[in-house]
Amino acid sequence: MSLQITRRADYAVRTMIEVVRSGDGAPVLTQEVAARQGIPAPFLAKIVLALTRGGLLRSYRGAGGGITLARPAESITLLQVVEAVDGPIAVSSCVLWPEECSRSGVCPVHEIWCEARTLLVNRLKETTLAELARRAESTTGSAVRAASGHGATTPGRDGGGA
Repeated sequence: MSLQITRRADYAVRTMIEVVRSGDGAPVLTQEVAARQGIPAPFLAKIVLALTRGGLLRSYRGAGGGITLARPAESITLLQVVEAVDGPIAVSSCVLWPEECSRSGVCPVHEIWCEARTLLVNRLKETTLAELARRAESTTGSAVRAASGHGATTPGRDGGGA
């Protein structure tokens, strides 16, 4: 087991941000999302289904079809997106199901795992999709300015860079 976000969760977050950034509320074609985000279309279809079942996306078939947010971006959290595709966040199974671990009552690290989960869940819960879309827009704008030579900074002098 590794402590990392799954590819499925990463793609789900990128998909949701892409829908927000489309801006006008009209359905976005999943093929467009797949192409812009580099997500295999069959994998994206499964992710969209999970996000739809989780109440985060609406999916429309036929001409004029596509996907839209099921509710405002300000009311959708990063935690909801991740849990819609991956289920509850846990750094160890004993955190979610302590009764299944014979050592949970005497384990010296159990409390640390619980605290780590709480910190992670709270951070994901306080981060909205609207905030992530603003960050994505800011990052994209910075990359465009840097590529054009406008607004470029020197790494290390302004706190940026490695």
